[in-house]
Amino acid sequence: MTTDNFGWTGKHIRVNLTASTITVCENDQRIMTQYLGARGVGAKYMWDEVDPKTDALEPNNKLIVATGPLTCMPPAGNRTYFVTKSPLTGGIANAGVGGYFGAELKFSGFDFIIFEGRAKSPVYLWINNGKTELRPAGHIWGKGTEDSEEILLAETDPMAHIAAIGPAGENMVRLANVITGGVTGARAAGRGGVGAVMGSKNLKAVVVRGTGGVKIADLKTFNKNISKIWKYWEDPSPSCAQGLGQHGTIGVLSFTNNLGILPTRNFRTGVFEGAHKISGETFAEKYSARGARPSKACFGCPAGCARLSVVNEPGYEGKGEGPEYESVASLGSVTGVDHLPAVIKAGRICNDMGMDTISAGVTVGCAMELYEIGALPEKDIGYPLHFGDHEALIDLVQKMATRDGFGWIMGEGSYRLGERYGHPELSMSVKKQELPNYDPRGVKGQGLAFVTNNRGGDHCRAEVNCSEIYETTMLGYWSPEKDVDAHAIEGKVEMTIHYQDYSAWAYDSLGFCYFLLMDTPEQDVLDLLESATGLKFGGVDGLNRQGERIFTLERLFNLAAGLSAKDDTLPKRFLTEPMPDGPAKGQVFEQDQLLPDYYRMRGWDGNGIPGKTKLDQLGLS
Repeated sequence: MTTDNFGWTGKHIRVNLTASTITVCENDQRIMTQYLGARGVGAKYMWDEVDPKTDALEPNNKLIVATGPLTCMPPAGNRTYFVTKSPLTGGIANAGVGGYFGAELKFSGFDFIIFEGRAKSPVYLWINNGKTELRPAGHIWGKGTEDSEEILLAETDPMAHIAAIGPAGENMVRLANVITGGVTGARAAGRGGVGAVMGSKNLKAVVVRGTGGVKIADLKTFNKNISKIWKYWEDPSPSCAQGLGQHGTIGVLSFTNNLGILPTRNFRTGVFEGAHKISGETFAEKYSARGARPSKACFGCPAGCARLSVVNEPGYEGKGEGPEYESVASLGSVTGVDHLPAVIKAGRICNDMGMDTISAGVTVGCAMELYEIGALPEKDIGYPLHFGDHEALIDLVQKMATRDGFGWIMGEGSYRLGERYGHPELSMSVKKQELPNYDPRGVKGQGLAFVTNNRGGDHCRAEVNCSEIYETTMLGYWSPEKDVDAHAIEGKVEMTIHYQDYSAWAYDSLGFCYFLLMDTPEQDVLDLLESATGLKFGGVDGLNRQGERIFTLERLFNLAAGLSAKDDTLPKRFLTEPMPDGPAKGQVFEQDQLLPDYYRMRGWDGNGIPGKTKLDQLGLS
């Protein structure tokens, strides 16, 4: 099987930061066809070239910045993945980001970049239509992502696109992310501490300008496939694209609160009495730059789910992109803060400092509960700390990014914070990565995905809740006609495995926005891929097997890194404390019933280790 470089550019860059050398390489066609791109290619190179036991912040760790075969293609081919060993979890990290950076990288002539080693002093990589150069970055070291982007655009090309870290990454905060479009609209490769890895390598930014193109194998069929997919989003019946276009992701908050799964006060409950004050409706009425309409879209996107906020309240003035649902919930309901201007400001600080809003908010929530139970002394913080204190929220987020005072230990994440004060169980995390904002007691399939996802507490690697609560026909696999009960455990193992494998190839390796894939049947995604690349992948089953290969390879990396079945667990709260109120009242997460069946259906043993038969089937022996 050969690619003939349809869909892919056929080239990648290897940057040795220690030696200050850049090598342009031809892609390995076998890797590209078996792992597709983005998350899959990143996982393969990590397995082949990085000792899983290496410290994530040491030079021996590598960082792969990768696009997929559908990145830069309509409609909504805009995703890029940052793959490395996570300083937060100790396992694999693969943080995806939309925006324009990935499309620009492919237009410049490259599918992915491999960074290795550590520069002697801060640098940034400048890629200009196939030409590459490492440049000094000392003059922007210490600056936020917005100021950094303005300076870099002036130095390179005003039409370039940038992926940069802020002070959080430079300080190797384990929650640090990578921001693209800091000035024009912040998009985040948010999870797992990928920004800290960039900081450990003295790599401030990657700046890309590209005006080339990518060849399509069968342009006529490709265009027909695009038109077919487009019709799903234009259908008058409700769709993910339409919903996000009208309300943005912040519109989800009222919905999850009504279902009783909105994490509140460090996940003590799933109902927040102040939800209406931080809801999408309140945002649209008071703080949206353009009312209730979408304000910004990523490359090629027909929906436009991003919002622009404008806050004029004294002390919270500012404007910028956001906030998203996950940011408002983590920085708002999880901390008990119902003051939306403060939540928006905290999110802006995270974006400029380059820090994951989910992990930051949950870490603040953990600190608040530690203080309220008497485990965290006031002298360590400098003031009393209670749920709902919006001034403390802003102070702690800022200190977390700069490692200032108590912010130093908070920059280690909620698990290490809880462990330091004798209560690691108060870290609402899996594999030390903080949970996103769906209480697993009320969505059991999503809870199982949290437990078993390779990068830890995460919803994007298997958004099972879409079938459990949104009544979507997503994947053409689990539809409203099947009457899915979010509180039931029957059928949730099969559902979770299918979502994980599908996510691995379709969402995360093709380079396509997964919000829009939610409205697209699997066969149509396959048809689009095959018309772009000119290859045959053995049908949907063949691609799902590729997804399983990617997922299993990541599992092997984690096992070799020292993670084990003991890390496949939700915090004790969800297993033993019934939901105290709301529609999910009385529910717990039945992990002991679900996890053994999951291992068995995966073809793994009782310790969560893939068996030889399964590895043979996947070509991973």
